[in-house]
Amino acid sequence: MIFQKIMFKKIKKLVKPKMSTGILLALAIGLVPQLSSAEEIVGRLSYHWSPTHTSAVYAEMFAEEVNKRAKGRLRIDTYPNKQLFGIREVLGAITAGSVELGAVIGIVGFPSVVKDFNIASFPGMWASFEHQRKFFTEDPEGQKLWNAVLDKTKSKLVMYDPVGPVLSCSAKSPMDTVASYEGLKARRLFGTEKPLWKALKVDYQKLGTRDVYTALQTGMVDTVNTVPNGLKAYSWWEFLKYCQIPYQSYADAYLMANADWLDSLPTDLREIMMQVGKEVGAKASANIMDASAAILEEFKTHGGTVTVRQGAAKAEFDQLLADKVFPALSGMVGADLLKAAQAFPAN
Repeated sequence: MIFQKIMFKKIKKLVKPKMSTGILLALAIGLVPQLSSAEEIVGRLSYHWSPTHTSAVYAEMFAEEVNKRAKGRLRIDTYPNKQLFGIREVLGAITAGSVELGAVIGIVGFPSVVKDFNIASFPGMWASFEHQRKFFTEDPEGQKLWNAVLDKTKSKLVMYDPVGPVLSCSAKSPMDTVASYEGLKARRLFGTEKPLWKALKVDYQKLGTRDVYTALQTGMVDTVNTVPNGLKAYSWWEFLKYCQIPYQSYADAYLMANADWLDSLPTDLREIMMQVGKEVGAKASANIMDASAAILEEFKTHGGTVTVRQGAAKAEFDQLLADKVFPALSGMVGADLLKAAQAFPAN
């Protein structure tokens, strides 16, 4: 009210003397929001990772840097550990505008919207994160798929925040030959895992991330496909004793924004978000392989063993992929997309 009284006195000196007090006061009140500082915009970032997960660290780094550069005009509040939405719910929440930003693991969230995104989790398809991303940004079939994902989810990519390379880990077997898998009890997270487990004669059942620790503890399952981060972040290495490389696939995660919300931001704030996403995403991408290797070294200090499939054992495994796994997977994506992905060079 003090500010409004001051404005009232200033306006009175500028207008006709006969103008009513009510009109003058209305003018004063109407000018207040125009002269005061803009209200801070708040964006909520939801992710499912625990605070110790490497991807969570970079998500927090993104939010902190945006908040710093926005100087009170835009604030990103983070909600870790499924406080708002879980791994399977967050994409729908972004699309609906129930949350402004969210971390989506591509191989978990996108296939439910665009079936062809199953290609990202085909074992042996990709040589690196860069190989996979270039397919989606440079190959015509890959671009078509990525644009379909953005259109159907009404979202835009803000930052790459990779979860890590995927490998198999077991409490029972070193998995150093095809025969050594037979009879294991595995956890399945997504559909593209089924053909491989079947070909290896592994029993499997679908389990959410929150259920894996108890399942390993009770012996319900003894084998999982995971990123190295999962061993540490969820303490699975208390039970898992063997991990097998080379890596099968590369689980990329994306900080996605609701497209309407992102487009509604003032241009300079939108540019800040995208620039920070580019910078922090580059750090996350550059460090993920080193971080994964470091966790596997730490795994060894917990009594774990990392076996390397090579020579005749690798040839046997690759032949299994060619003869049984890829024919079974081919029905999960379009023929043109699969052909393009298989032909896309790694370098």
